Amino acid sequence: MLVRSSLSQRLQKLPPYLFAELDRRKKALMAQGINLISLGVGDPDKPTPKHIIEAGQKAMANPKHHQYPFGSGLSDFRKAVSGFMEKRFNVKVDADSEVYALIGSKEGIGHLPLGIIDINDVVLVPDPGYPVYQGSTILAGGEVFYMPLLEQNNFLPDLEAIPAHVLERASLMFIGYPNNPTSTMAPMEFFEKAVWFGKKYSIAIAHDNAYSEIFYEKAPRSFLEVKGAKEVGVEFHSLSKTYNMTGWRLGWICGNKEIVQKLGTIKDNYDSGAFEVVQMAGIAALTGPQTCVEEMRKLYKGRRDVFVPGLKKLSWDVNNPGATFYVWAKTPKGLSSIETVNHVLNNAHVMCTPGNGFGPSGEGYVRFALTVDIPVLEEALSRLSKLKW
Repeated sequence: MLVRSSLSQRLQKLPPYLFAELDRRKKALMAQGINLISLGVGDPDKPTPKHIIEAGQKAMANPKHHQYPFGSGLSDFRKAVSGFMEKRFNVKVDADSEVYALIGSKEGIGHLPLGIIDINDVVLVPDPGYPVYQGSTILAGGEVFYMPLLEQNNFLPDLEAIPAHVLERASLMFIGYPNNPTSTMAPMEFFEKAVWFGKKYSIAIAHDNAYSEIFYEKAPRSFLEVKGAKEVGVEFHSLSKTYNMTGWRLGWICGNKEIVQKLGTIKDNYDSGAFEVVQMAGIAALTGPQTCVEEMRKLYKGRRDVFVPGLKKLSWDVNNPGATFYVWAKTPKGLSSIETVNHVLNNAHVMCTPGNGFGPSGEGYVRFALTVDIPVLEEALSRLSKLKW
């Protein structure tokens, strides 16, 4: 049987997945014996809290959790999610019809367009933004329309600037705050405008709130806090960053029950649900002591308060993130994003992420992830101080 060697049209449109490429490059350099400081991929460096691990271990020993999980998730997990949303945001979501467990929020974001859009529908995608928004649109046969996130607009999309002919074909809009990669937090006025916008143009809104618990001076808000938000939209959450559970793969979607059900139908045809053992660990995370989250915030704040001033002393133009563990920095001397990344990597052996990997408007920026301890950040700053531009 002959297999066509060329890529399908959809795969041809799909750019290489940024973080997979970075991981391959990192491993190749480390295999050469290079002492690399990786500030590229946003993967927390601390272990999952002990009480969560123990809950997972206990569940693993119980044979009832070894079978296909199927469906929207354990009732107790969905109730834990509902309780978290009400306690944290004063948002009520019905555990039975408005919550669905995901194998990480990335999986849900990646599958959502399959349940929302038709072939050649337009999806409004923040630029720069999490690459999965773009990739999932392409794989679903949709057309990406980039919404530039510009510094002069506080890295918020200008909804009024979207052309009428685009809005006529748009069926889904992704937004995400606290934002990856810019670290911006959105005011409630923007979420209110997004709800109004979705209702006016019959566009489903998908808000990515994966970094809701990574904050310092001020707590981020939920899109679903806006009156009427559940009429047009959903929100994605993840346990990955909040509880150092990136490898466990667990998150959820909540909000508009029709959208939740559509994603559920897609998932019924693609996977068999989130492993119940992981869901049991997730219950322990959401309902257990939150001191681990508070300690994690203090840890990242300490790193931020070393690295950001250090970069500024080296004349880098950087933000001071109020949320996430990312530092969004303008490239020095007018260099391109990739030129900056290559120069830093080749001459300082420090890895950061090119801003244009998150979309065209990310050109002229790089992103640093604060996922190493302070002494390593200080070493990275020392190496950067010796660069010649």
